[in-house]
Amino acid sequence: MQKKINILNKKAKFQYEILDKYTAGIVLTGTEIKSIRSGKASITESFCEFNDRGELFVINMTIQEYLYGNYYNHAPKAERKLLLNKKELKKLNKEVQNTGLTIIPLRMFINDKGFAKLTIALAKGKKLYDKRETIKDRDNKRQLDRIKKNF
Repeated sequence: MQKKINILNKKAKFQYEILDKYTAGIVLTGTEIKSIRSGKASITESFCEFNDRGELFVINMTIQEYLYGNYYNHAPKAERKLLLNKKELKKLNKEVQNTGLTIIPLRMFINDKGFAKLTIALAKGKKLYDKRETIKDRDNKRQLDRIKKNF
C-alpha cells in the first residue's frame, strides 16, 4: 500500500476567486513520477497557459530531481503538458482569451490507478480589498469558534 500524495497550492484560494474546476492528467517521464511519489514537488508558484497549437501546459511547477536518477534525470522546472478533452480545452481557451481569466493548479494527487493528476481551476485575481475581507472573515470565524468552545 502506497502512501497518499496530496500536494496543495495553499495560496490559490487567497489570491484568486475560483470559478470552475477541472481534473487533468500530466505528461511525465519516469524520474518525474518517482519524485512526485516521494512527495518532492511544488505547485505554489505555477500557472497554466496555452501554446500556439491550443495545448495546455503547466509552467513553473517544480519537481525536484530524483535522488537515484543519473543522466536520465529531468529538468526541475520544465513545462509539462496537461491532458484534457478537446471540448474542455476549447472552453478554457475561449474563457482565457475573451474574459482575461487565468488557469491555476490547486492540487496534485495520484489516483487509484497510479497516474498523477492535477486539479486546475479557472480563476479571477482578487483585489487587495477582497483579500482584506477574506482575512477579516477568517478572523471572525476563529473568534466565534473560540466562544462556542467555551460554552
